[in-house]
Amino acid sequence: MRAQKNKSKAIKRSTIDRVILFLGYSMLGLFTIAIVIPLVYVVIASFVDPNVLNNQGISFRVSDWSLEAYRRVLEDKMIWRGFANSFFYSITATAISVFITLLAAYPMSKKDLVGRKFFNALFVITMFFGGGLIPTFILMNKLRLVNTIWAILLPGAFNVWNMILARTYYQSVSSELREAAQIDGANEIQYFFRILLPLCKPIIAVLALWGFVGMWNSYFDAMIYLNDADLQPLQLVLRSILVQNTPQSGMIADIQSTAEMAKMAELLKYSTIVVSSIPLLVMYPFFQKYFDKGVMVGSIKG
Repeated sequence: MRAQKNKSKAIKRSTIDRVILFLGYSMLGLFTIAIVIPLVYVVIASFVDPNVLNNQGISFRVSDWSLEAYRRVLEDKMIWRGFANSFFYSITATAISVFITLLAAYPMSKKDLVGRKFFNALFVITMFFGGGLIPTFILMNKLRLVNTIWAILLPGAFNVWNMILARTYYQSVSSELREAAQIDGANEIQYFFRILLPLCKPIIAVLALWGFVGMWNSYFDAMIYLNDADLQPLQLVLRSILVQNTPQSGMIADIQSTAEMAKMAELLKYSTIVVSSIPLLVMYPFFQKYFDKGVMVGSIKG
């Protein structure tokens, strides 16, 4: 081991290699700074007193900080209802999407499947061509799904790209395992649920993470199909604060001055962003150990 370490240290990089590494690390550093600075700004701005924030900008002095924005956000009923709806939509849609994707990918992973090329081409076509917003809305309206939870859960239940990743991951599993299961008398259903799926935890974790994050950040479908405020996810509440600059009435009902309302609305933007991002920040550490493995195995082989 020591000899190998000494040998690796003894390897000298050429000037071109050093230049490429320097440029790579520099670009990585710039990307990191571009990501970290806005995050730090939003977090600090969510604590700064609205008068200080509007007059001076962000301040690192603790005496200029306030929890007023978080108090108003956490006391608002629409925020909590939006949280509950977003959790329900994200968890349910992820479970449906992952289950359908795994089932669809299994037969597509078999090279002896009759019509495999036809179905593969059919799936790929849907990645590049769609019906458009108006025909899709007409279809949803004819199916009586408008203003129901199914308008959010069903349209994105199947993702072709995720199916391709799961199919490729299935193909990386040794075929001898299926032959051994057949010898033991296992049919396709038993092999899929009892043997194959337990080996697919990395790709399942990746698909679940992508599905949850995508649904959690999605607001367009809810804006188009949901009219009932009780069904709207957190992202629509956040959008009204960020884009339309109209916080919920309960957040600023006790403020009379128009200028004070504008200041508080500006402060509520940052606190709402922080609160809505917490679930995603909590999720990533638990899925990280599966994420790299699932993406790499599902992307390289096949």
